[in-house]
Amino acid sequence: MALAVMPEAQAPRGTLLAFDFGLARIGVAVGQTQTGTANPLETVSNTGDEAWRRIQQLVSEWRPVAMVVGLPLDSEGLDTDMSRNARRFADTLSDKTGLHVFLQDERLTSRAAEEAFVAMRAAGARRRRDAVLKDAFAAKIILENWLQSRPRQMG
Repeated sequence: MALAVMPEAQAPRGTLLAFDFGLARIGVAVGQTQTGTANPLETVSNTGDEAWRRIQQLVSEWRPVAMVVGLPLDSEGLDTDMSRNARRFADTLSDKTGLHVFLQDERLTSRAAEEAFVAMRAAGARRRRDAVLKDAFAAKIILENWLQSRPRQMG
């Protein structure tokens, strides 16, 4: 369920960054509207100014047309303390970058990310030292869900 209010005619085309906001860590993923795909990038420690510096570096490097932030609603779709924190993060992200930030309902995202991560570890693709990337996998799923909720844009 995409939660941003932007007419389809104005939907962004190009590279997007997505964030799985947490009080301790922020997962980051990158994706493309043209292909409808996303990849985990990294997990940033949520340490105030240092986190914002790294996020600004990622924005400068990837030059996204917009961003997506996961919104952790409760099972009935209502705001929680964490969703209010995620909304504040999204507002600050938009203020600091000047880019539009979409909110994406992330219910069940963490579970899906955990299952995908466990499967990759079982297949030997990831080791214990890579466990911090789990938040980046969650951001990937948030972005893929947002991309799938939009009409595919060609050209």
